[in-house]
Amino acid sequence: MKSITMEIDGKTVTASEGMMVLQVARQAGIEIPTLCYSELLKPSGVCRMCMVEIAKGKRRRLVASCCYPAEDGLVVATNTPKIHKIRRMIIELLWPAWGELAKQYGITKSRFVPRLTDCSLCGLCVRYCAEVAKKNAIYFQGRGINRRPAFIPGVADCDSCRECFGLCTGGWIVAEHSRVSATLND
Repeated sequence: MKSITMEIDGKTVTASEGMMVLQVARQAGIEIPTLCYSELLKPSGVCRMCMVEIAKGKRRRLVASCCYPAEDGLVVATNTPKIHKIRRMIIELLWPAWGELAKQYGITKSRFVPRLTDCSLCGLCVRYCAEVAKKNAIYFQGRGINRRPAFIPGVADCDSCRECFGLCTGGWIVAEHSRVSATLND
């Protein structure tokens, strides 16, 4: 595999072609926060928490580092004022899932009132169920502000599987599974 050289936060790093910027940063010991990323799943860039600012030549732009391929000569900044502002907004929007990170970014309360207090809409449970477990027992229902995860009616594979439970940062999947199971057993 071809080796590439790039710069992250002023540090020259070497990576293999095909790696994503997030992977290269982590390999170099540079932490970029994520919510929807798992090494078990294909990158999706849904949460945008891993946004970084990249430059190649004179062109600068913001990208989701989990799904942006590392390139030779790429210059990456992981903590600019623009990035900090984006992450603060995401933390506020996804308040229930971000206790420790909220402290790190100096956020003590959210300006927004979340509809789902125990779900950050990261999609890890949905993606894991489809990509890894191959059970397709959970999906996203609705769109926009009405979007929420839901179990497919009549699919009881969660009782024997429960593999995605550990991926849930807010605890929604465990609580909802218990609620649905209790309803079915009544």
